[in-house]
Amino acid sequence: MILSVIILSLVTAQRIGELVLAQRNTRRLLSRGAVEAGAGHYPFIVTLHGAWLGGLWLLAWDRPLNLWLLAVFIGLQAARVWVIATLGDRWTTRIITLPGEPLIRHGPYRFMSHPNYVVVAAEILVLPLTFGLVWFALVFSALNAAMMWVRIRAEACALDSLTGER
Repeated sequence: MILSVIILSLVTAQRIGELVLAQRNTRRLLSRGAVEAGAGHYPFIVTLHGAWLGGLWLLAWDRPLNLWLLAVFIGLQAARVWVIATLGDRWTTRIITLPGEPLIRHGPYRFMSHPNYVVVAAEILVLPLTFGLVWFALVFSALNAAMMWVRIRAEACALDSLTGER
């Protein structure tokens, strides 16, 4: 039980810290002439992720952990840090494009177009499974997949209009 609360507390603190970083980066990018795309769906993403984390607090705070799956989740955190570090001051939770700047094509972006979304999808699945919440993992994975379908399309349009290529 105590380990479950510690894990949930760390994930909550991480997400809050990331929102602060994302807001700072968004402000800086917009002040440099960046443009936001897909703003209409952003509140739904925030709601989905908030519900996921709130649901975990409600259902998992007193549950035992699968330590193997916890190790997988910790590995995903390393991948998350790699993505954020690769994008640097261009990382944000919104779709922000900066005209005149080339797309990032190093780090995990050498291997795939949307590594952050892969990490997030895996986190949404793995953390509930760590607590034995199979149904919760499946429901939120399905909701996230629907949201990512919308988001990736919006991001692709924004990048296409920026670069004229993909």
